[in-house]
Amino acid sequence: MEQEQKAKDKQSEKSGEGVRAVDRALDVLAAFEPGDSELLVADLVKRVGLSRPTLYRLLHTLESKGFVASSGEPQRFRLGPAVARLAHVWSSTLDLSEIARPVMAEAWALTAETVALFVPRGDMRLCVAEMQSPQPISFRRGVGYSEKLVRGASGRAILAFTPLKPGQLEAYAAGTNADLGWLTDQLRVTRERGYAMGHNELIQGAYAVAAPFFDRSGTVAGSLGVFGPDVRLTEARMHEFGLALCGMADQLTKNLGGMPPS
Repeated sequence: MEQEQKAKDKQSEKSGEGVRAVDRALDVLAAFEPGDSELLVADLVKRVGLSRPTLYRLLHTLESKGFVASSGEPQRFRLGPAVARLAHVWSSTLDLSEIARPVMAEAWALTAETVALFVPRGDMRLCVAEMQSPQPISFRRGVGYSEKLVRGASGRAILAFTPLKPGQLEAYAAGTNADLGWLTDQLRVTRERGYAMGHNELIQGAYAVAAPFFDRSGTVAGSLGVFGPDVRLTEARMHEFGLALCGMADQLTKNLGGMPPS
């Protein structure tokens, strides 16, 4: 019995060491941040707080499995193809509506107005999720509704952070009667404050405000919008909603594995 217990104790110690090694290896991978194409061992030592011998052992194991790659002298490390494969598997299983639901619920609880999620589709935006206001007077568009990006706060919140080629904005606005001078100014203001706002634009008597969210590549992935009647809302109140939506959209960006723009 005593020998069996000693064997179990040793096995438990080995198991604990294995867990610690996995934990440390994950810390090494997590030490790479957006913008870090390569890191020196000295950089990693500062970020993960491990000794150089321990860090080198972990890096060697991670490199043998394809999770990091190295080159140069002094040796520099970067994330390897195995990380990209995992990221591809993860992103392919994403359900944006489900990921966004807690954030949308937070916006709905704060505003008591209709909340909608839009994604870009060329020069259009598409509603992929919506939570209708519980109040008697409200506005809704419905899942599947689409509209030009140049029209409405939810579209401009996306368009303001979309790189455009010369003449592309004019092409997007063709056939919409949009004033290009006003539109250009609105896109600039949206970039400066982080959210877009509209009034009496697509629906008479309606206010709208929306903030963009981004994917892991830093590309704008859509917008989170709130809509309500001006008999209940004011411009000042919508600006308050806009600031709150910026924080919620940032959280959605993080939930998608991305980083909000600086």
